Amino acid sequence: MQRIAPATLVMADRAYDTNAIRKQIEDQGAVPNIPPRRTRLWKSCFSPVLYRDRNAIERMFCRLKDYRRIATRYDKLAANFLSAVCLAATVSYWL
Repeated sequence: MQRIAPATLVMADRAYDTNAIRKQIEDQGAVPNIPPRRTRLWKSCFSPVLYRDRNAIERMFCRLKDYRRIATRYDKLAANFLSAVCLAATVSYWL
């Protein structure tokens, strides 16, 4: 969270809807787009239209986790793991 660029839109899950995280994002000049929890009394501004793009990323990670080698991270070296992720992504989205 310390490397967030200013004027960035940060999209996160409901689990990250805390005052401390929101303040940390805003202190760095970024804008949080986090859906408020149902139990929260003060509801901050939230754009569901912008939040829909996050779903595509979630689905991509779900597809990659279908590959056992990626989900359990068999590879010890980061370069080998990255190549396995690239190969799995290519197979998932090419076919």
